[in-house]
Amino acid sequence: MSQRRYFGTDGVRGKVGQYPITPDFVLKLGWAAGRVLAKQGTQKVIIGKDTRISGYMLESALEAGLSAAGLKAIFTGPLPTPAVAYLTQTFRAEAGIVISASHNPYYDNGIKFFSSEGTKLPDAIELAIEAELDKDIECVDSASLGKASRLTDAAGRYIEFCKSTFPHHLSLDGLRIVVDCAHGATYKIAPAVFSELGAEVITMGAEPNGTNINDKVGATDVAAIQARVVEEKADLGLAFDGDGDRIMMVDHLGNKIDGDQIAYIIARDALRRGELKGGVVGTLMTNLGMENGLKKLGIPFARAAVGDRYVMELLKQNDWRIGAENSGHVILLDKVTTGDAIVAALQVLVSVIDAKMSLNELASGMTLYPQVLINVRFSGDANPLEAETVKQAVQSVEEQLGDSGRVLLRKSGTEPLLRVMVEGENQEQVQSCAQYIADIVTANC
Repeated sequence: MSQRRYFGTDGVRGKVGQYPITPDFVLKLGWAAGRVLAKQGTQKVIIGKDTRISGYMLESALEAGLSAAGLKAIFTGPLPTPAVAYLTQTFRAEAGIVISASHNPYYDNGIKFFSSEGTKLPDAIELAIEAELDKDIECVDSASLGKASRLTDAAGRYIEFCKSTFPHHLSLDGLRIVVDCAHGATYKIAPAVFSELGAEVITMGAEPNGTNINDKVGATDVAAIQARVVEEKADLGLAFDGDGDRIMMVDHLGNKIDGDQIAYIIARDALRRGELKGGVVGTLMTNLGMENGLKKLGIPFARAAVGDRYVMELLKQNDWRIGAENSGHVILLDKVTTGDAIVAALQVLVSVIDAKMSLNELASGMTLYPQVLINVRFSGDANPLEAETVKQAVQSVEEQLGDSGRVLLRKSGTEPLLRVMVEGENQEQVQSCAQYIADIVTANC
């Protein structure tokens, strides 16, 4: 397969104002994507965004590029990533585009694409778009230029879809829930979904100003919602990331419940109902505790490379339905085509109601191993993974941990970071080993 130059594991992403997240490049990206997609028969593209201030600029650039290629653009305004995937299907659009850098700070942004089926674009299409970027822009005839329009009821359509994944005979009446929207794309939608299903909703992180997305709130920083759940004496908390495809939960005691635990709860409940098809797909980062917990239940488990696109590939390969990353991406293929935080949260709430158990009790079925993750920033030219001292450090730690732990070093697919992960039975040992490796990696960056 040819090497990608722009597309990472989740679209094209970077710092706003620095190549490639510049108006001129994004205009050309829109044109190049339009050219390739038009060859597939595309007439219209659904375009959503999160709440970053740069979304306005990039939205306009994409519109110009798509129009020059002859495609119609339908804009939804701020909307979760999975909502764009859903609307791409329901509108029979040939593609969907989301302007978002997901869990990253406001000064980053990105462009990710969905196919007409609401899934990530195939590798061949991404490579074709990259090839088109090498060409000069050629505008279609004036009569063939694409038009743009706004979809004013996009949020309402998605709210109704989310509610449709929750059983009609159940209600959230009596549940007191804190909902943290990370000042992101779920800020209007998530509170509406849970309150319309009967819950008493306490909302936080729902006042976006363009620069506060993911800032000390949401799925990537749960300290605020942990404190709020305890303070409000809530039954649980739901923390979404900036574009609504990641979910972290908090039990009534303020404990974080991550993507591994969420997938475990959903899989166990599906097994109880006799509706589990196959097993569960995790990633190289999935906690050993989840693997062991599923094994006790007799549920098959498989690891994919890190990234929801790889989880999806393995799910389809195995014909399974449930996949997750511990970072909070949860894919439920019997209900959605991509990671959907609101839908995943609703399925956990089904378990809470059906089993008449608290979130804390549901999550206690598996025991997470201590896991330490340290991010080391490196320059684009450095390759610390190849350094002999790094290899020796990893080997030394692996010998210390034996069969009761793991070491994983990997490059982020979205940022210039090397992630150092160490997992084992003893927290102090795991912390010490992770820092030891991270220090040596830093010395080689």
